[in-house]
Amino acid sequence: MKARILCLALLASLGSTPLLAQTSAAECGAAGDMRFVCGQEAPEDLVVLPGEEWVVASAYSGGGGVRLVRVEDGTSVMAYPAAAAEERLDTETYPDCPGPPRGAFTTHGLSVLPGEGSVHRLFVVGHGDRESIEIFEVDTAPATPSLTWIGCVIAPDPIGLNSVRGLADGGFVTTNFLPRGGERTAMMRMMQGETNGELWEWHTDSGWQKVAGSEAAGANGVELSDDGGTIYMAAWGSQSFARISRGAAQVSRDEIPLGFRVDNIRWARDGSLLAVGQGTGEKAQVWQVVKVDPATLEVRDVLSRENNDVFTAGTVAVEVGGDLWIGSYRGDRIAIVPAP
Repeated sequence: MKARILCLALLASLGSTPLLAQTSAAECGAAGDMRFVCGQEAPEDLVVLPGEEWVVASAYSGGGGVRLVRVEDGTSVMAYPAAAAEERLDTETYPDCPGPPRGAFTTHGLSVLPGEGSVHRLFVVGHGDRESIEIFEVDTAPATPSLTWIGCVIAPDPIGLNSVRGLADGGFVTTNFLPRGGERTAMMRMMQGETNGELWEWHTDSGWQKVAGSEAAGANGVELSDDGGTIYMAAWGSQSFARISRGAAQVSRDEIPLGFRVDNIRWARDGSLLAVGQGTGEKAQVWQVVKVDPATLEVRDVLSRENNDVFTAGTVAVEVGGDLWIGSYRGDRIAIVPAP
C-alpha cells in the first residue's frame, strides 16, 4: 500500500557501506508456488533494469536507500548510499538541487528510462529529511551495476509524493498522494473517496505544473503511453484506474472501478498494464493483480492471494523471465510467483 504513514518513525540514518542482505534458507523458504527474495525493508516498488539481470527495489521503511537484486540468485546489494556509488550533480538539468540526500532517506516510487548502451536513468521518490525526486544514472556494464546520483527536485509544500514516471529530458510526472501537514482525518476521508490530490509534471524550464484533469482520491501509480500523449493513473482512495490525455487542448479522461485499492501500475510485455493493490471489505485480507487494456480499459484477473504471516499487501508486479516479482509496503521480502 502506498499509504503514507503519517507518524512514520525514521529510526536510522544511512551509512555508506554496501550491504549484502541475506536471510537463512529456512527463514526464506518457498511457500507453495511462491518464492522469496529476503533481506529487504518494505520493497514497496520494483523496476527491472534492461537485460533483466537486475531488479531495483525501494526501501519504504528501516534504513531506506536503493537496493539492487540479482535475478539469478536473489543476492541483494545496497546500491545507494554505498561506498561504490558516485555523486555528480547535473546543474544544467537540476539547477535548484541543494545536493545529495543526507540522513534519513526512505524510498518509495521508482521509474527507469532505458538509455543508449549500458547507462540508464533511474528516478526515485525519496522521503525523510526532504520530500523529493532523486535522479541517478545506472551503469549495467559492471558485474554489479553502479549508481551515480546526478540530481534532485524538491517537492513544494504540501505535496506528498508517491509514484514517479521519468521523462526523456530529465523531467518527470509524479503523484500527490496525501498532502503533507493535513488534518489527522485526511487519510480516512481519502479512503472514503474524497478527492485530495492530483498529478504533477516537472521540467527544468517550466518547473512544477499540475496535470489538467488529474484530480484524484489518493493518486498513486502512474504510467505513460509510448507517444507521451496519454497518462495512466491508479487512484488508491477511490479504487479506480484512469486514462487521461496529456498536452491536449481539450482534456479527455476515462475512469473505471477496479474494486480494490489500486497501487502501482507497470507495463506488461503484451502491451497491457499490470495493476496491483489491496482488497477492502470482505476482501480486506487479499491482494491482487489484474491487467488493464489501455485501449479498451477491459480488465482481466491475473492472480489473487490472501495475506499471511509470510507475505502481505502486494503493491507492484513486474515481469522477470516467466515470473512476476511482487513488492510490498511492509515486510522483509519480495515475492516471486510464476506468471499465469
